[in-house]
Amino acid sequence: MRFFVNGEQRRNTLLNTIILLFLGYIALLWVSNGLMYFHKMGLTPSSVTNYYLGSEADFTQPISYQSLLEVSHFHLFSMGILVLTLAHLMLFTELSTTLKVWLSGLTFFAAVANEAGGWLVRFVHPAFAYFKIGTFLLLEASLAALLIFVSASLIQARGRSRTGRSAPIKRGESYAPQMQMSTRHENNQADRPAFDSNSDNPPVQGPSRSLIKES
Repeated sequence: MRFFVNGEQRRNTLLNTIILLFLGYIALLWVSNGLMYFHKMGLTPSSVTNYYLGSEADFTQPISYQSLLEVSHFHLFSMGILVLTLAHLMLFTELSTTLKVWLSGLTFFAAVANEAGGWLVRFVHPAFAYFKIGTFLLLEASLAALLIFVSASLIQARGRSRTGRSAPIKRGESYAPQMQMSTRHENNQADRPAFDSNSDNPPVQGPSRSLIKES
């Protein structure tokens, strides 16, 4: 991720392409996530309750505790890594800080709430089917927004590199190299002796030496 800290993704076309391919892979994951949901249930509360609580008409059994636990164990880890990666990439776009904070927080909330929705329907009350449907739609929408914003930012960076225009450097990016140069300069000054051993001038002692360092 150091390439995003120093802005290398704006100048390295190969890295830019690799990230775009990764986002394409995530887009396929986004589609498959929706297909899996609609394969099991729909956007009606009855379809959600029939899936989690079983249906006598369809001769289906309720989802067991072990099945829910296995699915949640896998989803909590995989979705956490996915949202973290997309949110990290979004931090280096030109969106406002407020939008970045809200979109990142909303996506994390939707991912956790979507997993909790199934547990609430199964073990608390069937009315939480509305909650399950809402959190699924919220998760899909927030993931799509992250994909679109990050992809648009990378495509815009590719266009700038082709036309020879440099992207505007953010305050944090321009300040970091200056801090490194300043620190290196101070270290060199601290290691430099107060007098040249090859010269005929005597060493400076006492307060005068500190004044030389300060100057």
